[in-house]
Amino acid sequence: MSDSDCNLCAIGPANPVESVLRLDRIPTIWCPGCGIGTSVNSFAFALMNSGLDLKKVVIVSGIGCSGRVSGYVDLDAFHTTHGRAIPFATGLKLANPELTVIVYSGDGDLTSIGGNHLIHAARRNVDIKVFCVNNMIYAMTGGQAAATTPGAALSTTTPYGCFEPDLNIPHLVDAAGACYVARWTTYHVKQLERSMGEALKKKGFSFIEILSPCPTYFQRKNNMGDGLAAMEDYKKRSKIRNGAPTGEIAIVPGGDIIVGKFVDRERLDYLALMRQQLGSHYHERGCQTC
Repeated sequence: MSDSDCNLCAIGPANPVESVLRLDRIPTIWCPGCGIGTSVNSFAFALMNSGLDLKKVVIVSGIGCSGRVSGYVDLDAFHTTHGRAIPFATGLKLANPELTVIVYSGDGDLTSIGGNHLIHAARRNVDIKVFCVNNMIYAMTGGQAAATTPGAALSTTTPYGCFEPDLNIPHLVDAAGACYVARWTTYHVKQLERSMGEALKKKGFSFIEILSPCPTYFQRKNNMGDGLAAMEDYKKRSKIRNGAPTGEIAIVPGGDIIVGKFVDRERLDYLALMRQQLGSHYHERGCQTC
């Protein structure tokens, strides 16, 4: 029997997202049941369908489990210092405005140690796209409580429950001036893909919160089951409310999880404002070169 007649020798089609991944680094380091890989799958499809020149797309990440995403995607990538992904991304965009600059990191990196940068990048309306995987805990560094850890949740640093109010991240970036704000879970793979595609084409500061399970720390410490249990919970509790006021979408333990596209507005981005201001400055002084 020839090789061509042997079904055992047949090789199936390649994974459709292989073209945008660094296959030499697969498998990933993420734990079984973690949702970060699922989010990357949505991201890969969004990239392939975006029509962008991927040689002009850059991904930046900070420290943490989600910060490893930059090493698995076949783009120019920068794995930066803890909490400083947004300043690096801002510098890249200002130095080369032709780039599409993506920040892909976690809630601890972006909203705790990096919270100040998040606020001011949204305020300035820097033309970068921020994808924040929120697993509600510092997952890579030992399971400590983060700014997103909900009240009463157990963690390494809150063994008797977390008493601090948690951040409503979409509300924060909306109030700061972001042009595009959305939230999805890792159960909503197609909605997340479409939302990422919209953000990639949106001018100005875009932010997507991706709710993701952490079976190793958050789920286990709070007796919430594994990754599959988290998906079932997302399916049961999630309610799509596009355009919902971000002040009304805080995550309440046991309550509805409001997902959707909340903000999609037009505002001059940072570079446009800078050029406008400089143009006015030189025009007022009669400069002949501007």
